[in-house]
Amino acid sequence: QVQLVESGGGLMQAGGALRLSCVASGRRFETYAMGWFRQPPGKEREFVAAISWRGGSTYYADSVKGRFTISRDNAKNMVYLQMNSLKPEDTAVYYCAATRPFYAGSYSYTSNFPSWGQGTQVTVSS
Repeated sequence: QVQLVESGGGLMQAGGALRLSCVASGRRFETYAMGWFRQPPGKEREFVAAISWRGGSTYYADSVKGRFTISRDNAKNMVYLQMNSLKPEDTAVYYCAATRPFYAGSYSYTSNFPSWGQGTQVTVSS
């Protein structure tokens, strides 16, 4: 497993942009598919975006498609979530997560991600 630490959350007005970062410690970061999930107040944790361990494929929840972009820099052990055109409904704690090495199945379920960061709060005001 890898250890993950998120940063970059904060308070933003609707229509603004934020970039979340996640740094991973541990070996062979390039073999882990990475994901971003979020948990709105009083709701279940939900899938936001994922990127394959090769970095060639990305996946998004319908609610963020066209507004959010996930990327990774394997040389720096980093994964990012660029969030544009933020909406109040994007308010949540955002979590970075890693699969097991060489995983290539569904990215939509938290159960497929054994490693998690502590989360970073994103608040979007109207």
